[in-house]
Amino acid sequence: MSYGSDLLYPPSSYKRLFGESPRLSSRVYSSSPPAPRAAGYRAHHARDSYASSYRKPSPGDHLDLLSPSSAVSNELKIVRTNEKEQLQGLNDRFVTYIEKVHQLEQHNQLLEAEVTLLRQRQAEPSRLQQLYEQEIRELRAQAEALRHERDEAQLESQQLAQGLQRLREQGQEEARRREEAELALREYRKDVDRAALARLELEKKVEALLDEIAFLRRVHEEELAELQASLQDAQVSVEVDVSKPDLTAALKEIRMQYEVLSARNQQSAEEWYKSKFANFTEEAARSSDSIRQAKEEITEYRRQLQARNIEIEALRNANESLERQLQEAEERSNGEIHNLQETINQLENALRTTKGEMARHLREYQDLLNVKMALDIEIAIPFKEEYGIQLPYSSSKIPDIYHCHHHVAWTLISMASESCIIDVT
Repeated sequence: MSYGSDLLYPPSSYKRLFGESPRLSSRVYSSSPPAPRAAGYRAHHARDSYASSYRKPSPGDHLDLLSPSSAVSNELKIVRTNEKEQLQGLNDRFVTYIEKVHQLEQHNQLLEAEVTLLRQRQAEPSRLQQLYEQEIRELRAQAEALRHERDEAQLESQQLAQGLQRLREQGQEEARRREEAELALREYRKDVDRAALARLELEKKVEALLDEIAFLRRVHEEELAELQASLQDAQVSVEVDVSKPDLTAALKEIRMQYEVLSARNQQSAEEWYKSKFANFTEEAARSSDSIRQAKEEITEYRRQLQARNIEIEALRNANESLERQLQEAEERSNGEIHNLQETINQLENALRTTKGEMARHLREYQDLLNVKMALDIEIAIPFKEEYGIQLPYSSSKIPDIYHCHHHVAWTLISMASESCIIDVT
């Protein structure tokens, strides 16, 4: 906005009244200072410069101002007052803009630092992903090893179950044989009892026969005695009365026949008794051998059965221990896989959160860049219209900023497209 002060007064009077505006503008609107303290100092210095530029006129100037007419003097006063107020307002706005620019530059530096940090973090994920992939490969190898161990344990458990089944069948077979042996032993005991009873009966028969033989022998002896007595009486009577035939030879012959018959009967009875006794003794010996063998077999079967029971119990304990170890290994591997899945989910959530924060920071950074450019343009246009001065705002950095924003956005898109959920089975 221009009030045409150059047309009313020459440049020398304007410089004398307001000072050198171009140098003031170039001094004030130079490149932005690096710190807010310097900005405040320059703003205060600019206020002092504007205040000093609007100095009281000297007596010579007062004489020069009295020369025109009073109307022109009043108009000049109004114009000067308006220009002073306008410059004061522009100066205040400019100081405010400078402070905002410094704040935005500081925020811009923070955002650049964050972008640099995010770029560094972006360069790290490849290594982090390699570490995660290596860890996942190791865990998968461990899971595969545990699965292989589980398969081996299951195979061994099946083999142990088959061996246990075979041992059970063998135990059942041994139990059946034991029952058969016990039945045979009971039969042998019955046979032994029958043999003992038969032996007792035979002994009783032998005793009865011996008693009968003794009785018959006594009867025979008594009969012989009676016969001899009767023969002697008959001989005496024959000798006395008449001569009778001699019966001694006949009696002797009869006696001899009875003796031979008795001896033969006694011998046959003794032989029969001896043969029966030998048979019973032999049968008892055979029964004793069978009983002894049966007892030995039963003892051996019992020992084998106890050994098989011990082996079955040991195999059962080993099977239970292997099943417990397998269950513990499965629970441990499932817990580790669950923890790893939770860790992966947490890392993915953190990655998504970081991507969202990066995108938000980039949007804020873009908004701040737009605000900064708008402020630069808003500051540059009034000064260019007022004083014909082009403010040196940093437009040369805009392509680099847009290039940086484009690179970061492309990186985010590529990361989002390459991100995947890793499932651990």
